[in-house]
Amino acid sequence: MPRTILSFFFLVFLIAFPVPGHCQDIMLPLVYEQGNDIRGWLMSEKLDGIRGYWDGRQLLSKNGLLFRPHPDFIKGFPAFPLEGEIWGGRGTYEATSGLVRKEEPHAGWLSLKFAIFDAPQIPGGVEERLAAAREWFLTHPSPYAFVIEQQTVKDAKHLQAELQKIEKLGGEGIILRKPGSFYEVGRSADILKVKSYDDAEAVVLAHIPGSGRNKDRMGSLLVESVDSKIRFKIGTGFSDAERENPPPVGSVITFKYYGFYRSGIPKFPSFLRIRQQ
Repeated sequence: MPRTILSFFFLVFLIAFPVPGHCQDIMLPLVYEQGNDIRGWLMSEKLDGIRGYWDGRQLLSKNGLLFRPHPDFIKGFPAFPLEGEIWGGRGTYEATSGLVRKEEPHAGWLSLKFAIFDAPQIPGGVEERLAAAREWFLTHPSPYAFVIEQQTVKDAKHLQAELQKIEKLGGEGIILRKPGSFYEVGRSADILKVKSYDDAEAVVLAHIPGSGRNKDRMGSLLVESVDSKIRFKIGTGFSDAERENPPPVGSVITFKYYGFYRSGIPKFPSFLRIRQQ
């Protein structure tokens, strides 16, 4: 039986019997390294939003926490699972995070969109999964959802040119997908993230008072890396509001850095955000 017919019957099955999502079991990218042969791979902008998982009935965070979107936001979503970013545009992560964390549905959701990058339970490679999502929204249009456009990478030079273009526009980076790759749980070499900097997570241990312009408010954070357990300070990347109300002790933050010193301490660490649960 042709694959397109099999896909059709699978979609009908999912609509009739939606499968609950397990948001802890998701596909995650590895980091692109120079020298990787990515000619012919799919390339799209890495949107800096809140990862969402539509399980066919409700919208969940990557850790399985239930979002409570405005009913119009999810109206017309399919009965099969989708993965994407809840996104308000470039440079709006903090505002988006604040909107989606509210415990009751509200109209603020209608300023956001669900930017779809996978349909994990559709059979076939990544192209077929994205095609199924596109086909659904062609026949069930939503002003609050779209499938992220992909382009084919010509070579490493093409990739770097696109990365520079995105970063100049205020974007975060690029996601690469290996053509024909199947959905798999956990870190996968078939999906890579490309950025000019690396990022990681750390636990806040203490607030260190500032001086000069930052007198009487937080000057830096003492943190411990989640991965390496190395302790270091982060003193840049904070807004005035974040210095006056810094991330709580015990919270997990995301920071960016540019390689490591021999001691293992990240070079030029800079605060990005409190991790969204």
